[in-house]
Amino acid sequence: MFKSVLSKVCIVLMAVVLLVPATAGAAATTKGAGSDLRAALGQILGEHALLAIIAMQKGIDGKADFDQAAAALNANTDDLTAAIASVYGDAAGQAFKPIWASHIGFFVDYVKATAANDSAAKQKAKDNLAAYKVQQAKFFADANPNLQQAALEAGLEEHINMLLKAFDDYVAKDYTSVYTTADQAYKHMFMFGDILSGAIEKQFPDKFTSDASTTQASDLRSGLGIVLGEHATLAVWAMQKGIDGAPDFDQAAAQLNKNTDKLSAAVASVYGDAAGQSFKTIWGSHIGYFVDYVKATATNDSTAKQKAKDELAEYKVEQAKFFADANPNLQQAALEAGLEEHINMLLMAFDDYVAKNYTGAYDQERKAYAHMFMFGDILSEAIVNQFPTKFGGTASGGSTTPGSTTTPVDHSNMPGMDNSSSGSTGSGNTTADASPELKTKVIQFTLNSKTYMVNGKSATMTTKPIVYKGSTYIPVRYLAANIGATMSYNNKTKTTTLNTGQDVIEFWANSKIYKLNNMQMKADAMVISRDGRTLVPVRWIADTFDWKLGYNNGVISLSKTY
Repeated sequence: MFKSVLSKVCIVLMAVVLLVPATAGAAATTKGAGSDLRAALGQILGEHALLAIIAMQKGIDGKADFDQAAAALNANTDDLTAAIASVYGDAAGQAFKPIWASHIGFFVDYVKATAANDSAAKQKAKDNLAAYKVQQAKFFADANPNLQQAALEAGLEEHINMLLKAFDDYVAKDYTSVYTTADQAYKHMFMFGDILSGAIEKQFPDKFTSDASTTQASDLRSGLGIVLGEHATLAVWAMQKGIDGAPDFDQAAAQLNKNTDKLSAAVASVYGDAAGQSFKTIWGSHIGYFVDYVKATATNDSTAKQKAKDELAEYKVEQAKFFADANPNLQQAALEAGLEEHINMLLMAFDDYVAKNYTGAYDQERKAYAHMFMFGDILSEAIVNQFPTKFGGTASGGSTTPGSTTTPVDHSNMPGMDNSSSGSTGSGNTTADASPELKTKVIQFTLNSKTYMVNGKSATMTTKPIVYKGSTYIPVRYLAANIGATMSYNNKTKTTTLNTGQDVIEFWANSKIYKLNNMQMKADAMVISRDGRTLVPVRWIADTFDWKLGYNNGVISLSKTY
């Protein structure tokens, strides 16, 4: 049976993994020092973004629960401080805390200035945030030689701008943009966590021997945790908006439904489209039952409230059966117990909110958020055990369904991509199972972000990856610099040339035609130009140069073993 989870469990986990070096094995797994570190940092940082946006909304609305929302955000700061201290010592944790906390205070100043319509005070808050990003970036860069201050500043600036935009749009009543930006801000912090965890792994290699937190198994664990954790917070958020009769309830509910779409796509990428559709119907039903509970509470209809609870009880059985039928490594009874906890946490968070027990409401919200990461850990490990060869292990590493003809696992769900792994011969090699003499390079870009990573080390670009007409594009200059290719441009013929030493590719902006080793060919999507930079379809470039391509919640990964 699942136990209730305090959000600080990830801090304890993180402290433990830094003490116990990981060991390599034949079985694929989502566990390991690097993967655990990545998951712990992402969970805390992602929660920070959502709690900050919630608190700013409560502040500008003058809501009675502002103090408790702010207290939850401060508790998250304590968690992050403990995480930093577990790596760099208590003195570093104490140095980190006032710096990090200061930017929360500057956001509060911005909210107060907005309420007072004080443009000078708003600008002062922005100036303070700009100074904060430098101080915070310096802290991390001084602590870890694998982190570049300029890249960190760029990442922190994006974080600041996303939170300010979510707030400004809320004040302007552009509620659709509010929740879209909140989703982006949440996922951006997981990328920031990936940068930090990757740098820590490189700084302490003896603690992460033979461990690879950027392998497919870790990506699956991270991806499921991101979506499931967001589900919990969005559900609590939407239920509060519903009972308050807030004008942005529809947009909050719509974002929760988009989250369901993401989770359904993840299920479909593992078990097929039919399973994804079946899952979506079941999962979507429990959101509907929560809405019924909110409506019944609003009308003080005890019979309807009990009906909603009864339907949630039936849901947990159906949902648990779905997972247990799909994966022999999952036990239905244990799943039912876990889903019951999820349901009870959300109901308690809502009931406490209605009863004006705001401390209880945010305590339950934080528990519900953390609990979903635990649930995601269980699901991802079961999937990796079910399909071990898809995650860098061997068939002896876990159970598989006899005679299974399930579609190969690929949780990319990337715009413009199919379910095949680019540049792969089916070997499933990762840094976890590569021969000692082989080296793997992993390049990670993030949609709409100027920060990218190469083997865990961050850097900054002058333009961002985007989705255009259904295809995902990345800036070619920064790719070329990291795949061992030279790049040149002929202004007369408007030709861009990439030379890897083995292959030469020539292409032109706004054209699908290209030449590979002087042979004319045609791509599925054309090369484009943005802000004076050339962007190429990532699927095409990966296929052409034989790089393995993956996608996880907006993070584009290109990897190759030499």
